[in-house]
Amino acid sequence: MRLTGGCLCGAVTYASEGPWRPVIACHCSQCRKTTGHYVSATSVPRESLAIMGEPKWFTSSDDARRGFCGTCGSQLFWDGAGANISIMAGTLDGPTGLETKGHIFCADKGDYYEIPGGVRRAEGYDPDLTTRVD
Repeated sequence: MRLTGGCLCGAVTYASEGPWRPVIACHCSQCRKTTGHYVSATSVPRESLAIMGEPKWFTSSDDARRGFCGTCGSQLFWDGAGANISIMAGTLDGPTGLETKGHIFCADKGDYYEIPGGVRRAEGYDPDLTTRVD
């Protein structure tokens, strides 16, 4: 399934045929600080992602970097170890057919919201719910 997306100003866009991982929400403090809330992201194999434009990259930890638009600041990517790269689900164009299948780092969530039930939840890292393919 070919999906496209990009930043708010259009300076950085992307496209991929997938395969697309279901959306996973991350409630860790880094995701909350970089976006102002929690992150909802899908992922694709790195080699299947075509990026047009030049995202800026911020090394947010020893294990990962985050890609964003240097013009409008839109958060676009989370890139860590493994074969996949995460894509912020809110930056996808149009209907996607993707569904949220889980929440990670629930122990770190903000105290001002509740995590909805009905999908898998992990208090921290969960290798079955993340981008990592080590």
